[in-house]
Amino acid sequence: MPNAAAARSRQLIPFAAVSASYFAHIGFFNPYLPLWLKELGFGLVAISILTSVQAATRLFAPYGWGWLSDHTGERVKLLRYGASMALVCACLLFMELGPLGLGLVLLVMFTHTSSMMPMSEAAMAHLVSQGGAFDAKRYGRVRLFGSIGFLVTVFMAGAWFEHFGMKHFPGWTVLSLAAVTVSVWLLPDLKEAMPSHEEKVAVWPVLTQTPVKWFFITAFFHVLSHIGIYVFFSLYLDSLGYSKVWIGMLWAISVIVEIGWFFTQAKWMPRLPLTAWLVVCSAAMAVRMVLTAQWADVLWVLLIAQALHALTFAANHTVCIALLSHHFPGRLRGRGQALYTVIAYGFPGVLGGLAGGLLSDRFGLQSVYWLSFGTATMATCAAYRVWRLQHPVGAVQKAL
Repeated sequence: MPNAAAARSRQLIPFAAVSASYFAHIGFFNPYLPLWLKELGFGLVAISILTSVQAATRLFAPYGWGWLSDHTGERVKLLRYGASMALVCACLLFMELGPLGLGLVLLVMFTHTSSMMPMSEAAMAHLVSQGGAFDAKRYGRVRLFGSIGFLVTVFMAGAWFEHFGMKHFPGWTVLSLAAVTVSVWLLPDLKEAMPSHEEKVAVWPVLTQTPVKWFFITAFFHVLSHIGIYVFFSLYLDSLGYSKVWIGMLWAISVIVEIGWFFTQAKWMPRLPLTAWLVVCSAAMAVRMVLTAQWADVLWVLLIAQALHALTFAANHTVCIALLSHHFPGRLRGRGQALYTVIAYGFPGVLGGLAGGLLSDRFGLQSVYWLSFGTATMATCAAYRVWRLQHPVGAVQKAL
């Protein structure tokens, strides 16, 4: 059915625009929010608390949005509402707000932006899954536009903030969220049609399956290991004397390799089972954290560590989305994506942000990355358990 395939490909173009604009927003917001807060006069503990607000919203908002989208099928309309409300909140960042007021604005804004990825990923997974099979090539080609958006703004913002200072951070926030809002309003107004027998499918029986439980455990520890990068990396580099331009470039290196992976992953992914990729990605994360903790002041070592992002994020993300699409099909898809956001990004984000703030305040920022090495090791062990559940030792030996 060439015409049907072409029609599905055309439907993915607006999702590429959403991905590009959303990650363009993330590309400057996440790396430079801590530096903006530092310029406002906040200390490490206060910065860790305010940056953890984003993760805190992921404890409740994604599942709420996922439940609504699964029960209404109106993912696009909910995306439009969320983006519009986030834009309104961003305009308040121009005001002189105290820590409480700023925390409240960020809370409301993040509550609405937290709907972006779970719902758009669920809608896109629906389009790239044919007969229950997840098409990694088509998914990767769409998702790489998000990486390109991130790359563009992390470079531009680094140069801008280096020359003009952090005072324009609220303006960048408003402009980037305006782009997100426009892109979601350009999405086709699709409503997923599900067979009636799927309408009351419960999510709990899936969660009680042993492979699914271990999958969420490895996802939790894997993303917890990344919190040192997401929250403290810019502050860490700043403390080591890197300029904002170099901070942006080091963030950009990770995105460049991420783009390369998403573009070519159809070649690499079939070489190993999905669950084996989980082990590889978590092991690579452990190596990355050792390099970042011990040799961050050696540029070429830090470049290698950032290049491992191709495995620690890009490959891992695709594997997780594919496994979620497998375990949570149809009416479960939105809630599956939401649970992944809550368990893999919400809890680790809050725990990692707060613990990292307290740890770095007492022992220095380097200590965060040694702790991340420990959590990455735990993620590797849990990923190995997932792999063995799907590929028991006896079955592997028999195959050999």
